Amino acid sequence: MATADERELQINPIVASSVQHNTQVTSNIRNLTASLFGVAAGTLGLESYPGFIFYLVASSLVSVLLFALKAEAQPAKYYYRPLGDMWLGDVFGGLSGFVLTWTLFYGLVRA
Repeated sequence: MATADERELQINPIVASSVQHNTQVTSNIRNLTASLFGVAAGTLGLESYPGFIFYLVASSLVSVLLFALKAEAQPAKYYYRPLGDMWLGDVFGGLSGFVLTWTLFYGLVRA
């Protein structure tokens, strides 16, 4: 007798290439927006904790937009692990790009 999870996978199978593509698109969006947030934080002259809080708030906004626009409010339909892949995925991976562009533009504006 099949369990509920097995039945669900038989009805709606997980296609690995589609899940991989969705994760890659999400990663690209996060990396691009992290750099853009770094430009904004550096131009605004944010320092220390306000800069990191700016990044976390902006990344949360990107997560909400991904949920609403890309995943159509059904992340389980597009991601294998919705919490990890859509909400938290690459938030800390984009942090290095954010810090790099943040310090670059902060230095350019303040120089």
